[in-house]
Amino acid sequence: MALFSQAFKVQSVEKALSKHSDQTVKDIADHLGVGYSTLQKWIRLAKKNKLEKPEKIMSKEKSPQDWNKTQRLEALMHCHGLNDEQVSSYCRKNGIYPHHLKEWKTEFLSDHQAVESLSRQEQKKLRQENKRLQKELNRKDKALSETAALLVLSKKCQAIWEEKAVD
Repeated sequence: MALFSQAFKVQSVEKALSKHSDQTVKDIADHLGVGYSTLQKWIRLAKKNKLEKPEKIMSKEKSPQDWNKTQRLEALMHCHGLNDEQVSSYCRKNGIYPHHLKEWKTEFLSDHQAVESLSRQEQKKLRQENKRLQKELNRKDKALSETAALLVLSKKCQAIWEEKAVD
């Protein structure tokens, strides 16, 4: 027995009720891949406003994939000192399995190691950048000093040449 979603049923009924004059309900049912009697039943239910029923209410428990990092960390901290039986009890109560806790723990550890290695790499890059900038600053400082000395010397030369020209 095939299961059809509510949305599919509603769309099928709408299609059947808004059919062209040259189409039959049987043609539409064949096109949709639904039995003729099934489509007829959906049309009857729709006319009685009983076709659209609320979807099954999902359980309010979150799946392990829906847990955010904070909740995962709290679960790991809660289960840290517990024995296997207590961990299993905690997991049942919260809708997870012990292997989820192990996966989360390895995720946290690998994230931490990745951050550490990344921060070391960043520190190394920053040191290299700092060293490069210091060299450039020293070079520019020397160039500025040399330019200032040349300017002072050129002014002194001009002053000496002007004195000789006046004499």
